[in-house]
Amino acid sequence: MTVKQLSLPELVRGCLELGISGVGLWREPVQGYGVEAAAKLVSGAGLTVTTLCRGGFLTAVDSGERRRALDDNRQAVDEAAVLGTDTLVLVSGGLPEGSKDLYGARERIADALAELGPYAASHGVRLAIEPLHPMFASDRCVVSTLAQALDIAERFPAEQVGVTVDTYHIWWDDHAPAGIARAGASGRIHTFQLADWITPLPAGVLNGRGQIGDGAVDMREWKSYVEAAGYTGFIEVELFNDDLWARDGLELLRQTAERFAEHAG
Repeated sequence: MTVKQLSLPELVRGCLELGISGVGLWREPVQGYGVEAAAKLVSGAGLTVTTLCRGGFLTAVDSGERRRALDDNRQAVDEAAVLGTDTLVLVSGGLPEGSKDLYGARERIADALAELGPYAASHGVRLAIEPLHPMFASDRCVVSTLAQALDIAERFPAEQVGVTVDTYHIWWDDHAPAGIARAGASGRIHTFQLADWITPLPAGVLNGRGQIGDGAVDMREWKSYVEAAGYTGFIEVELFNDDLWARDGLELLRQTAERFAEHAG
């Protein structure tokens, strides 16, 4: 999504030219290209699919909506398995319309994971709960902190459910470093993502992630936390920004690689 203006073949070529060995994929462009075809394209280029994003949205009360959400997440697990990634990132979902019950919504997430966790594990896929910044709690994700994500994840085996550590969403939380250590101790850091926090926030807050080095987040500090917790996996850069998407995609990909080397390498 960092360079969503690129087609999948263009993204693959750009990664190869820049020596980028892994790519995190999103379901919509993969589905548009074809899951099997995307898997063949990426694996044929020798790239690793680091994660698939996203599953989740598991907070519905209505039985029909819950059933559809579970079915969609099983499909996401199937897609992840075809792509050869072991991690499906979850954006858990916001409050159902008219609800103010954060605790109940989080319990429904846990109820859903009781079904999805074993299914995912049987396909060699782990579920990674991503806490989102509290400004998204009402409409996108009632899980706002690593502690809340771990309180849910720890009900299940680590090979079924863990967490996503994303600097954009947790950089403000002075309890997050302890949460990273807690996640690492049980092998639950399933992916680590970088994006910067820029101000003023763009009008479309959802697309407000800044390029590495443009904002307030000390990337090396957060990298040191996950490394100290034992994480040795890929590090993803995940940017949502309309201004960045308006630029040439290959130039943006090159800049992103350069910024990663400068601020987190």
